[in-house]
Amino acid sequence: MPLMGRIIVPLKIENANDSRASLQCDALVDTGASYLVLPIAWKSRLGELRATRNVELELADQSNLSGEICGPVLIQIEGFPPIYNEVLFIDMKPKNGTYEVLLGYIILEQSQAAVDMVGHRLVYVKQMDLKSVIPGHVAT
Repeated sequence: MPLMGRIIVPLKIENANDSRASLQCDALVDTGASYLVLPIAWKSRLGELRATRNVELELADQSNLSGEICGPVLIQIEGFPPIYNEVLFIDMKPKNGTYEVLLGYIILEQSQAAVDMVGHRLVYVKQMDLKSVIPGHVAT
């Protein structure tokens, strides 16, 4: 039975340029995070990734941290279609020998996954949101 308010999902992450470099882990769904957040200690497990940029982050406790965004990677939440995106590596300390991987809202939206707060799970969204694409029509 899941802990109240915590949704943990299995993930597979693979280097988009080298399918031999991959890892599987469980991730905490965190709608307050934007990216898939991994510990910097796991970066080498995904092989050669292109570092796209360094970013400054503000954590929930309002402390600051630097991170490195790298990719491209193939990300698959168990039971959902795979997507291509980037990952955010940060210096993480394990709790009880385990890292807490965070699955943010960008990955959730691209995977067509929505949070079911009553059932404490992710559910598949059949249709993605899109503003009007009719030529000359202004979305309101």
